[in-house]
Amino acid sequence: MAITIRPATAEDVPQILLFVQALATYEREPDAVTATEADLLRDGFGPNPFYFCLIADTNGHPAGFALYFFNYSTWLGRPGLYLEDLFVLPEYRGLGIGKALLQRVAAIAVERGCQRLQWEVLDWNTPAIDFYQAMGAEFMDTWRNVRMTGEALAKLAGVETHGAPPYPRPFAERVGDHAAGASNPFMAPKLDGPQ
Repeated sequence: MAITIRPATAEDVPQILLFVQALATYEREPDAVTATEADLLRDGFGPNPFYFCLIADTNGHPAGFALYFFNYSTWLGRPGLYLEDLFVLPEYRGLGIGKALLQRVAAIAVERGCQRLQWEVLDWNTPAIDFYQAMGAEFMDTWRNVRMTGEALAKLAGVETHGAPPYPRPFAERVGDHAAGASNPFMAPKLDGPQ
């Protein structure tokens, strides 16, 4: 069985969304996905992508994916790579596809000069935990994941939402405004309080 790992293209967006939905179902949160094909297309395949994606094909059929983006370590003074999603469809598990995806992501991290490859795994997902331990992953049990979303994020940002989503325009459009000559509030924020 031939396994091919390739960069995703814009034409893969419907399949990427199917993978994301399947992963959410596997992780016991089938209704948590609100992303749309338009979101994935805009944020992954524009001039300044927020994420990158690899597709694993087996005999011409999409079998799994890895979605990642870059971050930065101030302690190391070097970039890192964050693996957001790694998923193989159940019927293709046990064929080495997950390992092949993870190896390719690791190779990309090394090629780009990254000093870290990081990801999260649910504490009940023992097959994944065992898989990652076998690959040599270190578990950072003393660190706690922190997340802020929705109203709490808007409140911290000083944005009044009145029940509406706190993000009136996609970030990419605001970046595009900056490219056209407008000031970019994300690159040079005013420090005199919320606007």
